[in-house]
Amino acid sequence: MKTQLTKITFLAIMLTASSAFAQRVQTVFKGHGINRSGGYAAISNKFTTINGDYANMPEIYGGWFVNSKFLIGASLAATTNYIPAPYSFNQPTDQKMTYQYGQFGLMTEYVFASNKAVHLVANMTTGAGFTLRYDRRNDWDDFDDLDEWEDDDQNANCFFVMEPGVQLEINLLKWMRFAPGVSYRKTFGAKGDGLSDSDLSNVSYNLTLKFGRF
Repeated sequence: MKTQLTKITFLAIMLTASSAFAQRVQTVFKGHGINRSGGYAAISNKFTTINGDYANMPEIYGGWFVNSKFLIGASLAATTNYIPAPYSFNQPTDQKMTYQYGQFGLMTEYVFASNKAVHLVANMTTGAGFTLRYDRRNDWDDFDDLDEWEDDDQNANCFFVMEPGVQLEINLLKWMRFAPGVSYRKTFGAKGDGLSDSDLSNVSYNLTLKFGRF
């Protein structure tokens, strides 16, 4: 009887140990989960060049900030200044033609040592970019023949854009941060408006203010 009881006890222990071991194997890659969840919005201004001319590009972005390390969200940026553009065959020569460049898409940031007063941030924008030409002296509604613009395959242009960058982030307040940085904009498939990928791809310097729960 004692022998049978010993065997049953030993078998039960082995089954329990086997079950525990199997459970540990299944959770080898288990993460730590979300310990802190926040979010922030950013207002940025980029200083860059397009087709060799200076381009001023305000940007807004924001999203969900996980564990004080990783942001996932969206961004939108576009140029605001005069960037000289050539005339197409159907435009009067007295128009002041300018390039317009814009981009929007997914924004991700990884923050190193977020709670330190000064720390580094690595970020990446991926999404769609576009260029077009317009008369800077007139409003959008003042175009005489919009159909002609739409038919001109050298005017509107959409493509893929990727922009990795780094920032030196400074914690000004618990809810506000200042982050000067640098990035490199790379476009893929740009072929309209007389602009190629090499005309649009360039370094950007930026100044950024961030507001939120970090």
